[in-house]
Amino acid sequence: MFNKIAMGAISLNLILLSYICLADNSKPPNILFIMVDDLRPELGIYDHPVVKTPHIDKFSKNATIFTNAYVNVPVCGASRASMMTGIRPNQVRFRTYQARADKDAPDAETIFGMLKSNDYVTHSIGKIMHFSDDSSDDWSVPPWKPKVEHGMGHRNYLLDENISFFKKNRTGPPFEKAEVNDNSYFDGKTTVEALNRLGVLSKKQDPFFLAVGFVKPHLPFNAPKKYWDLYDHSKIHLPDNAEQPTKAPPKAKHAFGELRKFDGIPENPLPVPDDIARQLIHGYYACVSYIDAQIGMLLSRLDSLNLTENTIVFILGDHGWSLGEHGLWAKHSPFDLATRTPLIVRTPDHLSGTSKSGKSHGLVEFVDIFPTITELTKLKKLDQLDGESFAAQLKNPSSQGKSAVFPRWAIAEIIKTDQYSYTEWRDKRGGVLERMLYDHNLDPEETFNVSGEPEYAEIVKSLHQRLSEHVSEFGI
Repeated sequence: MFNKIAMGAISLNLILLSYICLADNSKPPNILFIMVDDLRPELGIYDHPVVKTPHIDKFSKNATIFTNAYVNVPVCGASRASMMTGIRPNQVRFRTYQARADKDAPDAETIFGMLKSNDYVTHSIGKIMHFSDDSSDDWSVPPWKPKVEHGMGHRNYLLDENISFFKKNRTGPPFEKAEVNDNSYFDGKTTVEALNRLGVLSKKQDPFFLAVGFVKPHLPFNAPKKYWDLYDHSKIHLPDNAEQPTKAPPKAKHAFGELRKFDGIPENPLPVPDDIARQLIHGYYACVSYIDAQIGMLLSRLDSLNLTENTIVFILGDHGWSLGEHGLWAKHSPFDLATRTPLIVRTPDHLSGTSKSGKSHGLVEFVDIFPTITELTKLKKLDQLDGESFAAQLKNPSSQGKSAVFPRWAIAEIIKTDQYSYTEWRDKRGGVLERMLYDHNLDPEETFNVSGEPEYAEIVKSLHQRLSEHVSEFGI
């Protein structure tokens, strides 16, 4: 009898121990990291009345939607290098679209390198780093991008007349509406490759970090005709704040050279004519809907492969974009339109109900993405990281965000709080050349610079002090 009881107890203990071991050795979460170039927070889930993004909107019902997410520098190369290393830009590091993580911060680890060293399989599809070979050893396999034809680079025209014009003039129109299928343009090809990779990765035992980068809505605004047809051109409106803000300093204005390079755009300093402006806005919206469809296909494949419940999904832009507001186009400015972008994150806890879904209005910045991933994957935080995890806001969107975030552009240093956006253009010695202040409670579209108004003198003084302390800590 004793032996039977003893053997029974041993068997029960072995069963319990096996369950404990299975729990301890459970697979870490996969990560699907979707980055969209030049994406403004103009999606259905951000309450935009015109833009049609049904797939992102559906996804967002079980996610945290960050309404005040700021990049640290509004240009692609620098933004991506800063984001992927978790290191802030300054006047000598991560400054331009040509910035590289492996050159500007050669001793730093990248998000994907850190994950790779912790047994993740890491893949890059489309545009993730600005240069495919930037930190390329940190990927498990070489980064993949669609093949460029006719020497057009990112322009990717499909219509014969536009290809011929480009070959002759090395430029082309700033938009294209072609009656083609989704897979004809680069981003459709990126989707096909990403879907294939998901199939391969689903069969592996190791967790994966799959980064998928879409080019649109970057210029030129090329998209299949069916996405243009989603919008009534007669109802495309120009922005109400199309003029430079009252009392804005001259340094707040730029020539939007990125757009000027295209055929049909007047030379500086002439403004973009209203008819072309409407076409540009229409094209931008079409591109956003095109990318929404691509994202929908990725999310659907996650479901069909039974990966959804153990995959963290990020959907984000690399910075914002101006569509004629303040008389500006493109990024390259300290205005909110250039520095604020969508950030939507879904974790397995959102799906299980242990994390609340909804909009988080607390401030976050993109140097916070790296430490957040570190916390979500339960890995050790690196000393190099300048940001803070926003995992608490993923658990509960009403959790408090940061008291301030700090974008910067060229010689402009910016501090953004819940109420104010304050910019100083500084010389190399830290002297203030110009300043700009907007009260977002009263002026969310940033139309009147109140930095010189007497009633804001103490606010300017306080924000100048906080900004100076920040610049002193992270270097000019």
